[in-house]
Amino acid sequence: MLELAIGIILGGCALGAGCAMIAGIGPGIGEGNAVAKACEAIGRQPESKGAVTSTMLMGCAIAETTGLYALVIAILLIFVAPNMLVNILLRAIA
Repeated sequence: MLELAIGIILGGCALGAGCAMIAGIGPGIGEGNAVAKACEAIGRQPESKGAVTSTMLMGCAIAETTGLYALVIAILLIFVAPNMLVNILLRAIA
């Protein structure tokens, strides 16, 4: 019975970490679209290269934070949460 509960905890943490890493897809797609549109804008108006580039870099940096948050959540779910949840389970049983 205890082994089953621990297995469910570990499986849930692994599934949660995998779902969290799906959030890494969004920033990649968004940053790719931003760079493509910036290249188009610079191609149409080369004199606005500085403004377009700085705005694009700021937007890409902000978009990348979403992927970094997802990575932190996944690492916590893999390395911290299972031990903490198993300890809570063992204390509840004892």
